[in-house]
Amino acid sequence: MAPRRGPELPYSVVAAATPARTKWLVASAKVQGGTFAPEQPKLYDTFLEVLDERPSFSSVVVYAPIGYRDSREHGGRTCDNEARQMLGNRGSLVQNAPTLEVLRRGYALPEDHLDAITIQRMPAYLEVFKEMSPYRQRQVYEGNPELSFYFLNEFTPLRLSKKTGEGRLERMEILTKRIPNIATVLEAQIPGVSSRNLIDVAAMVASARRCFTKSAKRIPADAEWDSEGLRTEIVY
Repeated sequence: MAPRRGPELPYSVVAAATPARTKWLVASAKVQGGTFAPEQPKLYDTFLEVLDERPSFSSVVVYAPIGYRDSREHGGRTCDNEARQMLGNRGSLVQNAPTLEVLRRGYALPEDHLDAITIQRMPAYLEVFKEMSPYRQRQVYEGNPELSFYFLNEFTPLRLSKKTGEGRLERMEILTKRIPNIATVLEAQIPGVSSRNLIDVAAMVASARRCFTKSAKRIPADAEWDSEGLRTEIVY
């Protein structure tokens, strides 16, 4: 279904979304010419609520797979494999996406060989799967925080894990240096939301801006589509 259009505004709004326990954490920013103004992040109960936000987000980068292999027999997605190669020692943070076989079933089995993070996030991934269509990909893109940081860090993978205080500090220093007023996101106090979640959406909202301005990088460079007609790529 096409997004509903509201009154014309003098600015556009871009957003990044990541699963946060049973909800979705969204960081948005107003874009007008060269101005980029991050807003206070919010929690949404469902992914559909993110898509139905008014005024509509002009671009949304979501930390969830979009575009899928039919089954394990078809191998991993090209975008996942290429992203891992680019990120080097941070590449393990790019998990293999669940297949269409798993998503249509609605749950994972041991023989699907999915990692613990993917299994934990399956409810969120199912939400995205149910709402996505080729038309939605004019607005919604798959992202990954480590790739967003790769771009912000001058095409260099980060050194440290965000699970450590040093790793979070490394990321916050990059964000503060590269994105004006990003402290609005980083310093938000939202019950149940960790600093790691805030760091992730802060990085990806910069990717959402690049999607809006048609300057985002895409993996793979040569477009691929799945059997449902979804473009299978990660942007940053």
